[in-house]
Amino acid sequence: MSDIDIARAAPIKPITEIADGLGIPHDALAPYGNTKAKVDLDYIQSLSSKPDGKLILVTAITPTPAGEGKTTTSVGLTDGLNQIGKKSMVCLREPSLGPCFGMKGGAAGGGYAQVIPMEDINLHFTGDFHAITSAHSLLSALMDNHIYWGNEVGIDVRRISWRRVVDMNDRALRQITSSLGGVKNGFPREDGFDITVASEVMAIFCLANDIQDLEQRLSRIVIGYTRDRKPVTAGAVNAPGPMTVLLRDALAPNLVQTLEHNPAFVHGGPFANIAHGCNSLIATRAAVKMADYVVTEAGFGADLGAEKFLDIKCRQSRISPDAVVLVATIRALKMHAGVGKNDLFNENVEAVRNGCSNLARHIENIRQFGLPLIVAINRFEADTDAEVSAVKGVCAGYGIKAIMANHWAEGGKGATDLAEAVVEVIDTENANFTMTYPDGMPIWDKIEAVATRIYHADGIVADARTRNQIDDFQNSGYGHLPVCIAKTQYSFSTDPTRKGAPVGHTLEIREVRLSAGAGFVVVVCGDIMTMPGLPRVPAANRIRINKQGEVEGLF
Repeated sequence: MSDIDIARAAPIKPITEIADGLGIPHDALAPYGNTKAKVDLDYIQSLSSKPDGKLILVTAITPTPAGEGKTTTSVGLTDGLNQIGKKSMVCLREPSLGPCFGMKGGAAGGGYAQVIPMEDINLHFTGDFHAITSAHSLLSALMDNHIYWGNEVGIDVRRISWRRVVDMNDRALRQITSSLGGVKNGFPREDGFDITVASEVMAIFCLANDIQDLEQRLSRIVIGYTRDRKPVTAGAVNAPGPMTVLLRDALAPNLVQTLEHNPAFVHGGPFANIAHGCNSLIATRAAVKMADYVVTEAGFGADLGAEKFLDIKCRQSRISPDAVVLVATIRALKMHAGVGKNDLFNENVEAVRNGCSNLARHIENIRQFGLPLIVAINRFEADTDAEVSAVKGVCAGYGIKAIMANHWAEGGKGATDLAEAVVEVIDTENANFTMTYPDGMPIWDKIEAVATRIYHADGIVADARTRNQIDDFQNSGYGHLPVCIAKTQYSFSTDPTRKGAPVGHTLEIREVRLSAGAGFVVVVCGDIMTMPGLPRVPAANRIRINKQGEVEGLF
């Protein structure tokens, strides 16, 4: 059966029953039909005095076309923890319409480790992304309107930094000229679009503590500069109030369920290759008050998603994981050793060992953060005992357990060994959490710290314009902010073709962007795009409504 067939065949409980298991009263729910609901923010605030459960971060090796399965493992581990009698729930990001109709299709797990209703989650869901897009667009409109009606705050139209967004892959919008058509349409200027998940509004949405913090962060967004290079904020054009109104309902986390009827928050969705890659802080904080064990996922490999979770989200929230699960697959390790996609199903122990160079580097990186670690081998049918033994041997050399997990085929039952290992490592090893760099380190040095310590680059380079921009941010009082590096997810380097554990490379900084409201500096490296394009044959080509009124082609 396909993923979507499995999801459709599964019984689904009313969302009120899932809420009952967490102790959420029905009057704290805003249902969207019978199978999903938002949880009231006032109720979540009322939980603040309750003790926190244990937080487990799921990350992965560097992604390949063979797949690693972080979301599937996050869901499977949650079901496995509940199978062994632990009250557990999962916190995930919402899928973006861009990749759903672009490269990868849906993003709600797979096999017997999924969150449901799968089609709803992948298509519009509760409208959060539309609210974020609308709030971002409102700021764009208010900014241009302010300029049109006299430009009282003196925005220099040559130094506008605020771009527009849409939740779709559309390369034609990367660079545009706006306001053409004469005086009545404003002042023509260069403009451009990013995908919604790269919006600073998305980052703010996912890092805000509450509705008041949300509005304050929105007010600090820098939209451009005056002629004497002083920053102009969203507050200067009276945007934070109405933007907050558009985001108010969306800020409440979305409650759904796994195939095994365990609770899941699916809320917020920045990408880890171009943003900070974590679900909303509100959802994570609420979950650790409601469950004894909370599983959350960071996007792409540990060098991107986990680093940003730990250096940005944990820094701003004062939370930290009690353990990390690093997901790997045998076939992805083979690809890191240079094995072609058509040869992945043939046993190749030597290639597995060679590909473990990538796994080993991620292990070393996570150890720098002082966190207990388990490696999860996400099982596929073609994996052989000898190949699995090779991975376990490499991990044993680092004093790390590697646990085979078969949640894709067996659901929670296939992840009980992993669940027990995670509980054991939390109970027996103390986290001694530390970050890659201190707040007081200069921005340039922070970038270099991530590049050399996490990517294992020889150093960083940037042209004079970019160096000057970094200096301007530093001198304007933003030097205390962490850095959010936007780079390819397919390699430790900026070259997506360099697999394994490359050395002798340099991190090339193309541009920097200030996200003052979100509270970080975005560092764009190599050829990474904040507006992706569609592939030659996009997933949209196969998505349609069949004669039974069902969605086909999403999975």
